[in-house]
Amino acid sequence: MSLQNAKVLSTGTLPDDEAKWTRMVKIHYQDPTGKVRDWESCERRTRPQASELDGVGIVAILEKPTGPEIVLQKQYRPPIDKITIEVPAGLVDEGETAEQAAVRELREETGYVGTVTEKSPLMFNDPGFCNTNVVMVHVSIDMTLPENQNRQPELEENEFIEVFHVPLRKLWDECKRLEAEGCAIDARVGTLAEGFELARQFGL
Repeated sequence: MSLQNAKVLSTGTLPDDEAKWTRMVKIHYQDPTGKVRDWESCERRTRPQASELDGVGIVAILEKPTGPEIVLQKQYRPPIDKITIEVPAGLVDEGETAEQAAVRELREETGYVGTVTEKSPLMFNDPGFCNTNVVMVHVSIDMTLPENQNRQPELEENEFIEVFHVPLRKLWDECKRLEAEGCAIDARVGTLAEGFELARQFGL
């Protein structure tokens, strides 16, 4: 198996009755001047009924003697027809908290077992286009634990994920290198890397 083998074969319009994950909506709204306008938007169909949260992104940090390293993934994403560099992530199940979803998704996608240390405010991925939101959950991974030395991911049949890790201090440069190789950088990874780079530049 190689991610390089994946490619888009065709594209077409998706009828609403075939859509499992999303739907297009037309919003009728009033702008700040009182003028009535329309807006096109995309919505997820998967948000749990009792939750305001769609999914989680996971900032998983390996604790190593040589310094902290972040767990990243390579996945082929058909909407952009590219291999994408991402953090582990996934949708929240009914009745799950963000923390529970993060621990579960991390184990399923990477095999790592970790401890939650922090979580972000509720954040919106692209509010001009869709209502999808995410909480970033920080997870610390103890590399002395046996289960983290012999990882056993639990991928679904349609998941093809390559796991790797990068020293936090090199994340910005690594994003540039991977983009030059033809990979796409997920905004969550790129924003995190840019934050580290700004902190370095301004001595924060």
